[in-house]
Amino acid sequence: MDREDDHPLVNRRPVRNPLDPVSKSIIEMLQVDGRRAYDSIAAELGISEESVVQRVEQLTDSGVIQITAVSDPLQLGFARQAMLGITTERTLTKQVAKSLAEIPDVVYVVLTAGGFDILVEVVGESDAHLLELVTAQIRPIAGVVSIHTFLYLELEKQTYTWGVR
Repeated sequence: MDREDDHPLVNRRPVRNPLDPVSKSIIEMLQVDGRRAYDSIAAELGISEESVVQRVEQLTDSGVIQITAVSDPLQLGFARQAMLGITTERTLTKQVAKSLAEIPDVVYVVLTAGGFDILVEVVGESDAHLLELVTAQIRPIAGVVSIHTFLYLELEKQTYTWGVR
């Protein structure tokens, strides 16, 4: 199984079939509490628990949702978090993004329009670890032109409850 199969939201694909109101409600409830009991969801929606199980499985298998624990890296021994704004050679942006996604300490990669070609979120155990990550692992990637580092000093807000449309 390759990395994309392990992380279905890594490469997003447009949803082929629009979600019905029941599936949207299930997603919204799980966004608030990913550990919410399926029987509780079923009772609130007036459907069977088995229906909730099947729908969550379909949503997960299709890559619409991913149920995971969100942790605070600082409390897990990662002393540094940073966002990197990366400029690439024009024709190599996708290739650079794929190379970045293979680095374990890179936790987020997105292609952008604007001042940078790629935004990358990284976690590090120390300043030295972050320095090694940027200078020895990211800068040498073919196609990387420049890196602008934004160190996180304090996390003010992090939410995943944006609902569904």
